[in-house]
Amino acid sequence: MSGNRTARRLYVIEANAAAASTTTEVRWHHLERAHILPQPYPWLHTRNHLEMLKVALQERDRHESWGQLIRLVLGATESWSKRYPMGNTGRVDAGLTTPIPHDLADALAGR
Repeated sequence: MSGNRTARRLYVIEANAAAASTTTEVRWHHLERAHILPQPYPWLHTRNHLEMLKVALQERDRHESWGQLIRLVLGATESWSKRYPMGNTGRVDAGLTTPIPHDLADALAGR
């Protein structure tokens, strides 16, 4: 994710906040925000889906777990081919496009 330092910094902040979260609701919030940032970068995009899968398994959420397994396979491919829906939060029940929070949109635009 070397092309955009602000987006990388925000990704690390969100990923760390997710890891430090004490509730799954807050963890999901940060993982979803983190997912928006690395979509153009196959490794980080896939890594974020791995973290989402871990949370889904901890919650024993079969629907989300299966969805994250599929996204683990497709995530890197979509990133490499640049065919990902920008703003997607990465959750199974999320729509393909979601309004990007302003702070993340600014980071992705390099502002």
